[in-house]
Amino acid sequence: MQVQKVKHHECFEQIYNHTPIGVALIAPAGNWLKVNPAFCHMTGFTCEELLELRGQDLTHPEDSSKDVIKEAGMFDNKAKENIYDIRCIKKNGEELWCSFHVTPVRDEVTSEIIYFICYIVDITDRIRSEQRLSHSEGIGINAERLAKIGSWKWDVVHDQITISKQVLEIFELDRINQYFCAKDVYKVMSPADAASLRERIKDAAQSSPFVFEFKSTRSKESVKYIQLRGLINFDEHQQPIELKGVLQDITDQKQIEFKLQETIERYTSLKKYNHDAIISFDMSGNIINANPAAVKMTGYEVNEMVGKSIGRFIGASNLGLILRNHYDLAEKKMNHVLHRDGRETEVLATLAPIIINNVNVGYYLMAKDITEQKKLLVAKETAERMNQAKSDFLAMMSHEIRTPMNGVIGMTDLLLDTPGLSLEQKEYIQIIQKSGDSLLTIINDILDFSKIESGKTDLAVDPFDLQEIVTETVQIVKPLIREKKLDIHISLDEALPIPLYGDAPRLKQVLTNLIGNAVKFTLEGSVDIEARVKEQCEENVYLHFKVKDTGVGIPVEKRQQLFEPFYQLDNYMTRKTQGTGLGLAISKKLIELMHGDIWIEDSDEPGTTFVFTACFKIKNEDVGQHIESSQKKSRGTPLHILIAEDNEMNQLVLSKMIEKKGHFVDHVVDGKEAIEAVQRNVYDIVFMDVHMPKLDGLEATRAIKEKLSSEECPYIVAVTANALRGDRDRCLKAGMDEYISKPIKSESIYQVIETYYNKKQMNHS
Repeated sequence: MQVQKVKHHECFEQIYNHTPIGVALIAPAGNWLKVNPAFCHMTGFTCEELLELRGQDLTHPEDSSKDVIKEAGMFDNKAKENIYDIRCIKKNGEELWCSFHVTPVRDEVTSEIIYFICYIVDITDRIRSEQRLSHSEGIGINAERLAKIGSWKWDVVHDQITISKQVLEIFELDRINQYFCAKDVYKVMSPADAASLRERIKDAAQSSPFVFEFKSTRSKESVKYIQLRGLINFDEHQQPIELKGVLQDITDQKQIEFKLQETIERYTSLKKYNHDAIISFDMSGNIINANPAAVKMTGYEVNEMVGKSIGRFIGASNLGLILRNHYDLAEKKMNHVLHRDGRETEVLATLAPIIINNVNVGYYLMAKDITEQKKLLVAKETAERMNQAKSDFLAMMSHEIRTPMNGVIGMTDLLLDTPGLSLEQKEYIQIIQKSGDSLLTIINDILDFSKIESGKTDLAVDPFDLQEIVTETVQIVKPLIREKKLDIHISLDEALPIPLYGDAPRLKQVLTNLIGNAVKFTLEGSVDIEARVKEQCEENVYLHFKVKDTGVGIPVEKRQQLFEPFYQLDNYMTRKTQGTGLGLAISKKLIELMHGDIWIEDSDEPGTTFVFTACFKIKNEDVGQHIESSQKKSRGTPLHILIAEDNEMNQLVLSKMIEKKGHFVDHVVDGKEAIEAVQRNVYDIVFMDVHMPKLDGLEATRAIKEKLSSEECPYIVAVTANALRGDRDRCLKAGMDEYISKPIKSESIYQVIETYYNKKQMNHS
């Protein structure tokens, strides 16, 4: 019996030492208790070296944190064995993949684990083979994914369809079933496509591949185009039993096809509906295609032209130039296209090479029929020449007439100064003078208009003060203003730069026309003149002018015609005024030369409001100069001044001195008229003669002071020939603000105005 035990022990020892698989005992703490030679050979360690190590010391660093035995629940008696694969490290550092079969050995009494028996198999070669296979399969899967191709197989008999993972990705589906059926396939396509696929399968031949394309629409945003390729196997009764093949997402390819088709259709439409003739021909000059416009131009149908030489339509010499790559020269020489009936169509030709794969394979000829354009061009040139001849004639005749007219008017002025003329003779001469002035005005208007029309008008760029221009313009029509007893109001923007740079005479001409018309057609009421800054930059300023009157007004339907040459509202306004009807036409042209515009402003109020804009240059100045300019502008604002003087000579002298500084002057001849005037109009200064008929200056001053408040009352200056002691005090006591004595000197007048400005500035501050 003992001999038998010994034999069993020896047998186990033999197996333990000579088995090709590793056998080891591991303590619950994880250290090796015993290892057989096969495991030592497997790891490269000696038995003594392994017994100094723990089990996890051989584990690969990436797997070292795992306690496989504990995780399997073997300590808790939850598992009787555990089989797992783990990556280890040999003594020489190489990887070693091992399959461990671990079984616990427990105490029969306490059931505590005494040690673990481990059977270890080297599976390194198997793992590497699997990795290589997985890599190859990965390449195939990646290739399918890049190509958007998946495989499928349909068992027709059992209606089971097997699809690859890539097919699921194409349709953005999850694998919920191992197999699919035919109705699942038909769901991803339209009913029409499903019916076509059934017919295609039905008509397919044995072992003959079929191709089918369909559109899959899961939503408006998710539309895919799919191509199905497959082979069908039939049974002996020619019934399909199996289909297998591939499925590819061809959406990108289809989008390219659609864009190409769209481009082709656009090109075809452009060519078909183009009004110019388009003919394509190859490098031998033979026609490839043509559009309907070419058919009309040549008289040949497209099928008649194809294959024929284009030289018969454009000339052999021109075709030779094209084929020798001199098509730039050919473009210049091709002026006609020959029709079937022998007539020629005058054209503007353009050549364009046809480039395919970087190779010039032919040309496009685009021929534009310019027959009508040529006629229009000739007519336009003729009209321009005639218009130029008219303008030149008007300019020449205006000069020829104006020269003798100056002599007539000059001699009339001299004749009026001749002593001894009777009243009747003076009246006749004055009629001649007025008629001559009217005729000269007409001639000047025609000359101005003809110059502008012929493009011979250049604007000057000189410095000027806008205030002086406006003042001088108003002075021209001042007699008519007094005659009609009109009120005139002037409003100039405080921000107006001084000086402006431009053509002052031309601006004055525009203002004279507009203000003159306003006064001329206003029977009673007022005329308002306004100038303000619309926009200002570093070099230029845009001004906005407005001339408003309370006259008869202009009908809306006739306003646009006012700016046409030689137009007058004869049927609306009475023929009390004379003129050429060129004033507003000339003004409009001049304003356009000043980069502005003119129009009539809509208003419910009576009268007419003309508005125009103009651009002028300005001078850049530093801060100090700007302040000085502002002060100068403030003092340069035109004043409304009343002269109460019964002596006409004194009136004339005083008026000329004041108007010379750009101010506006009205006259009265006695104190009573002075009181009425200041109640009717607003005046800044009143020059009051002390001795006047009806009511003297002192009494008139007292009356004005009583009737008007201190804010409304003008600055009253006594003007008297008395220079005795006490005269000044007497005038000031009557309420006058200042005193000057005759003979009047200009310095005295200017000093009074300066004093007025100073007091006004102090009151405002």
